[in-house]
Amino acid sequence: MTNKYLLSALILFIFTLSSCVSSPPEKPDNLCEIFQEKRSWYKAAIRTEKRWKLPPYVLMAFIHQESSFQAKIRPERDKLLGFIPWFRPSSSVGYSQALKNTWKDYQDETGNSWSSRTDFADSADFVGWYASKGFYQGIARTDARSLYLAYHEGYGGFKRKTYRKKQWLIRVADRVQARSEMYRNQYLGCAKKLKRKWFFFF
Repeated sequence: MTNKYLLSALILFIFTLSSCVSSPPEKPDNLCEIFQEKRSWYKAAIRTEKRWKLPPYVLMAFIHQESSFQAKIRPERDKLLGFIPWFRPSSSVGYSQALKNTWKDYQDETGNSWSSRTDFADSADFVGWYASKGFYQGIARTDARSLYLAYHEGYGGFKRKTYRKKQWLIRVADRVQARSEMYRNQYLGCAKKLKRKWFFFF
């Protein structure tokens, strides 16, 4: 009987754990709709802004580009001989697509040792932490393009302008900037309403 209860408890734990992973928002092109649907994401974005000074619309443009708001996404595996699944090209995973070693640096520096790359709030905090390093180097908080280039190349690479040899990356950074501006315009129209609801419910 004891084993039966243990098995039931284990199944319940696994189900609860899997249900904690949030699905992508229904309307990813509208920041107001995203925050209306995902109240916990809104709270995480506000905490990130307060702690790291990264605007919610820049944060969300980053996460959209990196993972399309998918919690467990990883780079596709390379193919050996064109068809045999092989190693993944990088260790990135989760909303922020943070690399394993960079995530460890984040954990060590912030003390957030229990953080997970598949948790939205932790990923948002990570993006804010990484972006804040650019603010000290003179990158504006709203300059999503430059922040994204530094996010991809590292601040050393950004300083050396290594991205100049990667036209595809420049195009992606331009898309991140455009989405950030779109999200900003949307956010300006609903920020007060979201804030009122946040105080009322939470």
